[in-house]
Amino acid sequence: MVEIGKIVLDTGWLAARSTDVEINGVELTTTHPPTQPESPWMEAVVPGTVLGTLVKNKLVPDPFYGLENESIIDIADSGREHYTFWFFTTFDCKPSNNQHVDLNFRAINYSAEVYLNGHKEVLPKGMFRRHSIDITGILHPDGQNLLAVLVYPPDHPGRIPPQGGQGGDHEIGKDVAAQYVEGWDWMTPIRDRNTGIWDEVSTTVTGPVKIIDPHLASTFFDGYKRVYLHSTIELVNKSAWVADCSLNIQVSTELEENTFLIEHLETQHVSISPGASIHYTFPQLYFYKPNLWWPNGMGKQHLYNVDITVDVQGYGESDTWSHHFGFRKIESHIDSATGGRLFKVNGQPIFIRGGNWILSDGLLRLSKERYKTDIRFHADMNFNMMRCWGGGLAERPEFYHYCDLYGLLVWQEFWITGDCDGRGDPVSNPNGPLDHELFLLCARDTIKLLRNHPSLALWVGGNEQVPPPDINAALKNDLQLHPYFMKSNDSDTSAITPVLKDPSQYLDGTRVYIQGSMWDGFADGKGDFTDGPYEIQNPEDFFKHDYYKYGFNPEVGNVGMPVAATIRATMPPEGWQIPLFKKLSNGYIEEVPNPIWNYHKYIPYSKPGKVHDQILSYGTPKDLDDFCLKAQLVNYVQYRALLEGWTSQMWSKYTGVLIWKTQNPWTGLRGQFYDHLHDQTAGFYGCRSAAEPIHVQLNLAKYSIEVVNTTSEELSNVAIEASVWDLEGECPYYKTSEKLTVPPKKTLSTFEMKYPKSKNPKPVYFLLLKLYDVSDYRIYSRNFYWLHLSGGDYKLLEPFREKRPPLKITSLTFIKGSTYEMHMHIQNTSKKPDSNTPLYRNNFIRRNGSCDESDSSEPFHLLDGEKHEINLYEKIRRNLSREHSKAKVSEVNGTEKGVAFFLHFSVHASKKEHKKGEDTRILPVHYSDNYFSLVPGEVMTVTISFEVPPGVTPRVTLHGWNHHSGHTIP
Repeated sequence: MVEIGKIVLDTGWLAARSTDVEINGVELTTTHPPTQPESPWMEAVVPGTVLGTLVKNKLVPDPFYGLENESIIDIADSGREHYTFWFFTTFDCKPSNNQHVDLNFRAINYSAEVYLNGHKEVLPKGMFRRHSIDITGILHPDGQNLLAVLVYPPDHPGRIPPQGGQGGDHEIGKDVAAQYVEGWDWMTPIRDRNTGIWDEVSTTVTGPVKIIDPHLASTFFDGYKRVYLHSTIELVNKSAWVADCSLNIQVSTELEENTFLIEHLETQHVSISPGASIHYTFPQLYFYKPNLWWPNGMGKQHLYNVDITVDVQGYGESDTWSHHFGFRKIESHIDSATGGRLFKVNGQPIFIRGGNWILSDGLLRLSKERYKTDIRFHADMNFNMMRCWGGGLAERPEFYHYCDLYGLLVWQEFWITGDCDGRGDPVSNPNGPLDHELFLLCARDTIKLLRNHPSLALWVGGNEQVPPPDINAALKNDLQLHPYFMKSNDSDTSAITPVLKDPSQYLDGTRVYIQGSMWDGFADGKGDFTDGPYEIQNPEDFFKHDYYKYGFNPEVGNVGMPVAATIRATMPPEGWQIPLFKKLSNGYIEEVPNPIWNYHKYIPYSKPGKVHDQILSYGTPKDLDDFCLKAQLVNYVQYRALLEGWTSQMWSKYTGVLIWKTQNPWTGLRGQFYDHLHDQTAGFYGCRSAAEPIHVQLNLAKYSIEVVNTTSEELSNVAIEASVWDLEGECPYYKTSEKLTVPPKKTLSTFEMKYPKSKNPKPVYFLLLKLYDVSDYRIYSRNFYWLHLSGGDYKLLEPFREKRPPLKITSLTFIKGSTYEMHMHIQNTSKKPDSNTPLYRNNFIRRNGSCDESDSSEPFHLLDGEKHEINLYEKIRRNLSREHSKAKVSEVNGTEKGVAFFLHFSVHASKKEHKKGEDTRILPVHYSDNYFSLVPGEVMTVTISFEVPPGVTPRVTLHGWNHHSGHTIP
C-alpha cells in the first residue's frame, strides 16, 4: 500500500518547443518518451515558465541583464507557437486496491493538454485556478508512469506598442492572467507572457474518501477570552460502496521544537453514498483564552496546528489535511475623523505602514527560500501590511505561510487594473476579461486556496478600477460577511446565537471585500486618481498638513537606486555611466540617464520646478560608486521622512499608507527597498527606523520632537535626549526632556528644537535623538539625522569624508552548518566631549513580538576589559548552541575625533583572486541595522545572519562615508 499524502513533482522535467517535436502526446507517453536532455529536449524549470527554461539552458540571454531583453523575440512577433512547449517527466506510483490517485496542477498559464501513459486530459484556460485529475485508472501496472504536458500561452498575449505604457496594448486584459507581462512603467515586457507550469505539480494518494478545501473560521466573545473554532470540509467518496467515516479534528500547539500540546481532539461519524460529495460542518470547538495571532509590531504570531483526518470503516485512514491557523479577528470601517479606512485586529486599531507588492520574480522563479527572504525583509522594516497589486499574482500559499509567520497583513487584489480594463493608450476594454464566468471561477478557487491564512486581511476587486458590474456584484455576494463579522460584538457575553449560520460554511465570510483600490476609504474613496505622488520630494513636505488630503494612501512612491555592486552585476560597462546633470533655465537640474538605466525604468532624484536634485545637494558625484552612495543617503532620508510624516498625523489625519513599491521583480531602478539580487538599499533602514512601534522623531516642518507609540500599552517613565554634533566632533547643543508619559496609539509632540535658532549655528550638523527609560537608561528608540540650515545643502559633507574617527570592532561569530550569525560590536573611540550624557552604550529594549530572529540574544557591551568579553562570549555561545564559534577584536585607526557617518556592512566570499568587477557579495543577508552613524564614544551592536554557499568562507566588510576605504572583519 502506498502511503497516503502528497508527492511534489518538481525535479526531472524536460522541455521542448512544440514545433520541434514531431510526435504526439500519446507517443511521448507510450512508445517514444524522451530519456535525456538532448535536442530538442532540455532540462526544464518546473514550477516555472518557458522563458525561465530557455534562460536556464542559455538558449536566450538573461532578460534582466542590461538590454538583453531586446534580443529575445516577443510572442507578438514570433506567434504563440514559438512559446508553446512540451514538458515531460516520469514518476513512480503503484497504488493498492481501494486507493485513489490524483494528479494536481496548482496553476498553469494559460491552458494545457495532459498526456499520462497515452491517455489525454485537457486543462482548461485560466492562470489562477487549480486542476485535479483522477488518474487511478490510467496508472501503469508496474508503477512507472510517463507524463507529458503541452502548455499553450495566453489567448491574447498582445503587442507592445512603440510608446510602451502600462500593460502594452492591453490585450492581455482579455484573459484571466497577470497583466504586468506586457510591461509597465516599472517593468519591461516578459516575452513569453509567463507561459508555463508556473506553480506546484503533485500527486496525492487517498483511500476511498478524499478531503477537499476545509474552511476554518473563529469567533470571539467576552473580550477575546471565549473563542470558538468553526470548520467545514468537503468529502468525496470515490468508492462504489457506502463509506462509513470517522472524522477527526485535532488542534495542537507547539511548546518547543517537536513537542506539541493537544488542545482539542474531536471525532464525528458520517456516512457517504457511493460517488457522492458532501459538505460536513464539525461542532464548534471551544477555547478559553487562546494565544492570539497579532500583526508585526503588535504582538506574537501564535499559530496552532489543525489536523483533520478521515478514517473509513474496513479501510483505515483515508485522507489527512493539516494547516497552521491563527486565532484573530480583523475588522475595518471608514473612520469618521479622517475618512480613511481603519483596520482593527483583535479589537485593537492598527496604524497601517506597509508596501505594495508585485511578485517575487518576473519569470516566476518562485521558491520557499526566496519567499522567506522577501517576507522577512518586510517584517524587518517594521511593516505590517503588504498589498498584492491587481496586475500581478494571486499570491501562492508559500507567500502567505511566511506572512503568517512574520505577521504581515495581506491585501489581496483580483486581476483587474484600470490600465488594461477601461483606459490607457490605446484605450482598453472596459468590460474586463472576455470570459466573466472564468474570472469568477478563478476568483472562487483562489479564495478557497488562501482563506485559512490569518495574514489575509481583505479582498479587493482591482487596481485603480472596479470590476465589471456583473463580476463586482458576484464578488460582493460571494464575499459577503457573516453577520458576526459585520460589526464588533466583543462585549457580548452570550454564546453564539444558534440561528446564525456557521461562518465556516461561507465561501469566506470573515474578511471585507472592497471593490477597488481607491474606493471605500482608500484615497478619496470615489475612484478618482488621488493616490501617489511617485517621485522625489522635499523631505519636510511629508509633514505638512496639505501634502496629502485623504486618510489612507494606497500608493505613494519614490526613488530606489541600488548600490553600485548591483549595477555592475546587472549591466555591462556602458550601463555604469552616471546621469548627466542638465541645468534648465529655471535653475533646476534635469538628470539625463544612460539608455540602459532608462530601459530599467530609472527614476531621477530631481523634479524640475519642484524639487532640486537631491544627489547634487551632497556635491557632484565623481563616478558610479559615488553616485550610488549619495543615492543611498537620499533613499534613507526620503523614506524615513515619508513614514514619519504619515505617522506624525496618525489618527488625526491618516489611518495608513502603503508605499509604491517595496521591491522589483526584475533588475529595475525605481521604487524599491531591496533589489532583485536581495541587497537592501539604505531606504530599507530609513523605513525600519521610522516604522518602529515606539519611535522618536523630528517633525521636519515644525522642527519639534515627537514620540510615536503605536502599541496598545501606555509608555511611562521615559525621556528624550537630543544632542547636536558638528563636523568637528563637538556637541554644541544638548538637551534632555522632562519625564514623559505617552498614551497608547498616540503621537505626542514634545519640545521644539532650538539649535538652528541659536547663535552661529553650523550650516551642516547632525542630530541624535534617543528615547530612553529614565530608571535604567535603556533605549526604546534611537534616530540619527543629518541636517542643513534652511536654503543650504550638504556639500560640506564632501570634505568631511577625509575625517578618520577611530573605531573598535568586536565580532562574535557563531556557525552552525552553513548558517552564520555574527554579532558586530562597534564603538566610535574618538574622545567624547565633556557632557553628562548617559546614553553612549545603546542598550536597546527588545519588545515581545519583534520580527528579529536574533532578538533572543541580548545586546552585549564589550567595553569593560577582556574578562567581560570572554564571560559574555561564553554566555552567548551556550545560549545559541552553535557548532563552532569565535571572537575577534579589531581596531580601525584614526586620529581625528568626530562622527563616524553612514557606516554599512556587507558580506563577501573570500577569494585570493577575483576578476575586476566580479560580484563577491553573499546574498541575502539580514542585518539588525545598517547605514548607521556613531557619535564620539557611542557604541552600537549589529547582528548579521546569512547562509554561506558550499566551500565558501565569508568576510564582512565595513564601509562608511568617512571610512570609504573599507575594513574587513575575517
